[in-house]
Amino acid sequence: MSRVGRKPIAVPEGVEVKIHADRIEFKSSKGKLESPMFPGIRAELEDKKLVFTRKDDSKTLRTNHGLVRSLANNALLGVTVGFSKQLEIVGVGYRAKLDKDSLELSVGYSKPVLYKIPAGIQVVVEKPTLITVKGIDKQKVGQVAEEIKRFRRPDPYKLKGIRYAGERLIKKERKAGVAGA
Repeated sequence: MSRVGRKPIAVPEGVEVKIHADRIEFKSSKGKLESPMFPGIRAELEDKKLVFTRKDDSKTLRTNHGLVRSLANNALLGVTVGFSKQLEIVGVGYRAKLDKDSLELSVGYSKPVLYKIPAGIQVVVEKPTLITVKGIDKQKVGQVAEEIKRFRRPDPYKLKGIRYAGERLIKKERKAGVAGA
């Protein structure tokens, strides 16, 4: 049996769980999220614990057993705690500014880059060089953080650009054959 799939998920107080044939709904004061269910996998709520079981040991059910449990756990964590990712901007003159529902990034281009913040995501600019992306959907938070990071990936020679907070980068040596640099 799947090691991840057989672990029960403890449902905290204040979270409402509804089990349907094709999905599980989680609802709390922070919001509402859905987690998909695959055919052949059953979910049951037993004394404040969500338990997943599968019909048989076929390969597809074994692979989806742990996946269904992980997706449900992420949805439950999202509606209780929420998710966040921090981005650092490194470079002379590189900075971020928040305007209502858009993020303005000055990252070395001739004009500032404007990024429209999607619904359900909150972006906080704590310092001009520190951005925090928050939300209840783990996939959406990661996607928005990656889209912001793609505007200026860290340069391998000078390490300037947008990176995750705490991300270690390896600086490359200068190119061989360059005289006087």
